[in-house]
Order: sequence, then structure tokens, then C-alpha cells
Amino acid sequence: MNIEHYMNQLGQAARVASRALLRAQSAQKNRALLEIANQIETQAAELQAENAKDLQVGVDKGMDAAMLDRLTLSDKAIATMAEGLRQIAALPDPIGQISEMAYRPSGIQVGKMRVPLGVVGIIYESRPNVTVDAAALCLKSGNAAILRGGSEAAHSNQALAKCIAAGLQAADLPAQAVQVVATTDRAAVGHLIAMPRYVDVIIPRGGKGLIERISQGAKVPVIKHLDGICHVYIDQDADRTKAIAVALNAKTHRYGVCNAMETLLIAESRAAEILPQLALLYAEKGVELRGCAQTCALIDALPAQENDWATEYLAPILSIRVVSDVDQAMAHIAQYSSGHTEAIITENLSTARRFLTEVDSSSVMVNASTRFADGFEYGLGAEIGISTDKFHARGPVGLEGLTSQKYIVLGDGHIRQ
Repeated sequence: MNIEHYMNQLGQAARVASRALLRAQSAQKNRALLEIANQIETQAAELQAENAKDLQVGVDKGMDAAMLDRLTLSDKAIATMAEGLRQIAALPDPIGQISEMAYRPSGIQVGKMRVPLGVVGIIYESRPNVTVDAAALCLKSGNAAILRGGSEAAHSNQALAKCIAAGLQAADLPAQAVQVVATTDRAAVGHLIAMPRYVDVIIPRGGKGLIERISQGAKVPVIKHLDGICHVYIDQDADRTKAIAVALNAKTHRYGVCNAMETLLIAESRAAEILPQLALLYAEKGVELRGCAQTCALIDALPAQENDWATEYLAPILSIRVVSDVDQAMAHIAQYSSGHTEAIITENLSTARRFLTEVDSSSVMVNASTRFADGFEYGLGAEIGISTDKFHARGPVGLEGLTSQKYIVLGDGHIRQ
């Protein structure tokens, strides 16, 4: 296979399909989504048979249990994919929404219309459910999609691609509206991220290494986040019960996710009161603690090194630092945060407002766990990923994040004087 030729063919077909999607009505897109859900349910046995091939390859290559679990299309995973499609179909369609219409002194009306980005390239690893999530979000938001999953899920992704194509056909939409790259050759990724003529945006989903490689080599805009170094700050005016509950949940609810807390900051006036109880709870969960000198004097913790403050552990490890006040907490966050999610626990409204205003991250919370930084929890229905960039989308990227706006002008033979 000539990879360059093949990828150009996919790009050309996606561009044509994206224009067809501009004509698609909401009911037509929803019909496709519902039919894809039906296909996934009726083809469950075939999907699992293809998935078994990927799992066997994974076992033969020594893939660890966690990776195999993410790769598995269990009955529950298939049901979840189908339900996710139906939920996205039920969401309001952002495309065509008109806002800010106003008359100008000249007599014309000027407003904004929400429109698709065009063609979205999505590069991801292991989890085959991402194929369905990405296809659904792109389709609902009127975008054509080129999906390149990891080689470890090649059989699963191609089987899902057939379900997606059948759903598109049932709704009289072009099959090329969602294309799953059929080759596992890594050269395909290099071409996909360097086709600005055909691709409008790239969204990588995976580990830091993958996202760094994509960002460095892309000739197309990239929506991304590299790290999730999230902080919880327990303020001097924190409610003790809330502080303990949030700090425990933010770290131990799940470890290998980007919105898990990696550093706990606590005001020195509350450290002796709260840290010992938290340490006991973390010990019960098997969390290794690494702390500053003041932390180590209060609880059993390893001395934290400078690199601990800048590390996304994605594991049962937590760094803890005692700070003088909210100003020192915000200074620490400004120096070490990856701009993903930060939370403050406080009953002081003025302090909370300062934290919301001055902390520069994609999600900033008051008295809530960082684990809420998620598209579903935010009411987006689903998300294509989290963006820590400041342009175009920021935070969980749902349907609206896959759109843009253009100005529209209404006149009645108006000419400029």
C-alpha cells in the first residue's frame, strides 16, 4: 500500500463528505446515530469475535491486565457504547444556531451562526469504544471524521467501522462521513497530521508521548492536553468534613485518569488538624505520600523532590505541600500546574472568588472534587477529550467544541454609503 496515496484518498473523500453533512438535517444525523446503536447491539457477537483476535495478540505480546481490560469489548462495554450513541442523538444539535442578531445603524442585521469545523482527524490508543464516541460526536456536530485507532485494537475498530457505515447508509448519509484508517502503518499518522488541505483539526487521545509527537509534527491545528497535574487546596477557612471528603475522592476515586488530584496543598493553620486523618485514609487505600518538610513532620511521608510537584503520577502516589495561605497556594499552582483542573475547599466567599478569578486552568472548582472535570458530568453528553489550550476549545470538548461560528448578515438591498 502506498500510504501517502491512501491517506490523500481518505482526505479527499472526507472533504466531500463534510460538504454533504452541511446539508444534513438534525433528524437525519440522529437517525444515523440510532441505527449505529442498533447495529452495535445486533452485531455484538461479531464484534466480540473480532475483539478476541485483538485480545489474543495482546496476550501474546505480554500486554498488562489494565491494558487488556481497556481493550475488551465486554457485554457491558457494548451496551455502554449503544447507550452513549442514543444519548448523543438526544442532545440538542448546535449546528445552525443563530445568536447575537442585532440591527446596525446602516439597517443590516448582523449575527453569528454555529457551523462545523469541517474534517476532524482523531488519533487514539487501545480503547475501541473511542471509535464510536468520536464518530458519534463528529457526526452530530456535522463534521466528517478520519479515525486512526491503535494497532492493538485493529480488528475491533474495523468491525465497529462496519456498524458505523451501515448506520450512515440507513440515514442516506455518505459512508465517507466517518472513515477508520485501515492500515496500522505508523506512517499513516504522519500523513494525517500534515494534510491541511483536507483536515481542519487533529485531536489526539492517549499518553503524553503520543500527544507530544502529534503536536510537534502537526501542520494542522491540534486540540490537546499533555498532562493532568491537578491540585486541591484546603484553605484556612475550609470545612473539615468537606475537605477530607473531597481530598480523598479527588485522589482515590480513580488513579489513572487525567482529572485525578496529583498534589494536595493545605494551609498551615489547618495542616496539623486535617493531614493526620487524611494520611490514615490514604494509607487504607494504599496511597504513597510524598511531602514537604512540614508535611513529613506531621505525618508518615517520603520527602518530596522538586520533580514531584511537576509529575502526573496516574498512580496511587500523592505529593503534599503545606502553604502559608491562598496566595502561596496559587503561586504553587501557577508554577507547576498543567492547566487542567484545580479546586479550593473554603467557606470564605471572597477567597473562593479570588481563586476562581486568578487560577488559570481549564476547570476551576470550589468545594468539589477534580474528578468532576468530565464532559458527561458537565452536561455535554460526552466528550472527545480535554483541552488545556486557550484557543479554540478549553476544558472538556463536547459538541460545541467541535464547532465554530461565522458571521451572517441580513439585508434588503442594502448598499454601503
